[in-house]
Amino acid sequence: MSMSDPIADLLTRIRNGLKARKEVVTCPASASLKAILDVLIAEGYLVSCETQEVRKSIHQFEVRLKYYDGDPAIKKIDRISRPGRRVYKGASELPRVSNGLGVAIISTSKGVMSDAQARLQNLGGEVICSTY
Repeated sequence: MSMSDPIADLLTRIRNGLKARKEVVTCPASASLKAILDVLIAEGYLVSCETQEVRKSIHQFEVRLKYYDGDPAIKKIDRISRPGRRVYKGASELPRVSNGLGVAIISTSKGVMSDAQARLQNLGGEVICSTY
């Protein structure tokens, strides 16, 4: 079954897993999803992401969710740029999530990175999602 927005599907799986207090959620594997998960891990919102082989040449990610004192590390995670409405921002227009306490994930010409890294490198791009 094909999916029109795999990034929104990933974010929904993470959101639902946190609400259900799951330790691990799974999602289909792709390079773009791996890049987004790597940013969330580097920023401290997720514990880890491991690749598993479901069948021959079919893989999925096993994402370990993070909790602090029983509360989810991610309070809110939203998709910004969607297939029906893409959102692009320049380096000076990148959003600040919760006055800098949150993270916006940006797809730039140098790869997927957080808004803080994009500002340091003076890069703009597509605003994929935001979280805090």
